[in-house]
Amino acid sequence: MLSMTRPRLFRALPALLVASLGYGCGSPTLDRGWEAVVDTVGDTVIVRTLAGSVWSDTATLVPELSIGVLEGAEEEMFGEVGAIAASPDGEIYVLDEHVQQIRRFGPDGTFLGSIGREGGGPGELRQAEAMALTPDGRLLVRDPGNARISVFARDGASLTSWRLPSGGNFHTSSPLFVDTAGNTYTPILLAVDVDVTEWKMGLARFGPDGTHTDTLPAPTWSEFKPLQLVARREQSTSTTNVPFGPRTASTFSPLGYFVGGLSTDYRIDLYRPGARVLRIERMWTPVRVLDEEKAEQEHRIIENFKREFGSWHWNGPPIPDTKPPFRDVIVGQDGRIWVQLSQPGYPYRSEAEAQEEERISNRPQLRYREHAVFDVFEPDGTYLGAVRAPDEFRTSPEPVLRGDYVWVVTRDDLDVPRVVRYRIAIPQTP
Repeated sequence: MLSMTRPRLFRALPALLVASLGYGCGSPTLDRGWEAVVDTVGDTVIVRTLAGSVWSDTATLVPELSIGVLEGAEEEMFGEVGAIAASPDGEIYVLDEHVQQIRRFGPDGTFLGSIGREGGGPGELRQAEAMALTPDGRLLVRDPGNARISVFARDGASLTSWRLPSGGNFHTSSPLFVDTAGNTYTPILLAVDVDVTEWKMGLARFGPDGTHTDTLPAPTWSEFKPLQLVARREQSTSTTNVPFGPRTASTFSPLGYFVGGLSTDYRIDLYRPGARVLRIERMWTPVRVLDEEKAEQEHRIIENFKREFGSWHWNGPPIPDTKPPFRDVIVGQDGRIWVQLSQPGYPYRSEAEAQEEERISNRPQLRYREHAVFDVFEPDGTYLGAVRAPDEFRTSPEPVLRGDYVWVVTRDDLDVPRVVRYRIAIPQTP
């Protein structure tokens, strides 16, 4: 039986909302135009933003440091940046997948040295793809090619390695997570002997000493069936989601819990251990899928499947007319939730440029992309406001987010990868 409290409407001071939920009272320092209502339904506390935000207007990202060049110092010529990390004092670690090496830079961009090299011995990397820093300053590198997580001292000295468990030795773009207690979490398949369409994911947890202590199943939404396309041939199966269809998005907070949502609506759940689920909700306006976006996405999928599976034809639901409210969810090192919003598509290159690139690469090319815009929430559900990122901003590999700063990989018109530190510029109210 559901129990429901009367909704409480909060205007002005975000601290009132924080205090009412029992999370501890913060001190608001900016605009007081945020309006929200709080409901408790069963075991879920719902914080629903009605209007306004703490920041009052959309924030922007101001670049403060850039590392990476087309030509110049060898240590700044990146092949393919697979992951980045940033220490509390601003040191930057960059994993170059092409050379299987990590480069360490100071807060001012000074090159401090390289960590690791390609190989299978202690401290060597074969297919490294993700990094994280522990609270005590150790650098962890997930390396499925060597079936382990390699552990380095801050200066790059090889310390030890942790064996990846069964189901964890596969390639993924998912980050390596570390919580504030020093536990490490890496993606794992909960069952390895099932069809790809039945895969279920979780996280393997390692204690600070590297002991595999638990496996946590990722959140699931049993009522949801993704819009998918499937291609099969003999023992080979490939699936892809229908573009712009609703999807599940989940990640892990350094505060020690899963954060996720189903993008059929604007709802993000925080599965906090020992406490009620906190649900963040916000009103949203659907974004239309342009006819041009539909056409090029259909072309891309059909051509890619035909290349692998021969005479394949579209065998699933059509591309929707509107986009889901959000594309992804990222949690910062401070526990803030960054919700990447769906945005109107825009052509970033001409049709002739896309056709020429397709001719050269023999791969379908996309002309349309979306600006990167995020809603940012505190872990208690307080809506801080939106952040609009510059066009060169990329969300893969996953950015590092902490306080007023963002470390991210960018790519310019020549596709040169750079690691850029941005400062969040919050609009000043008169």
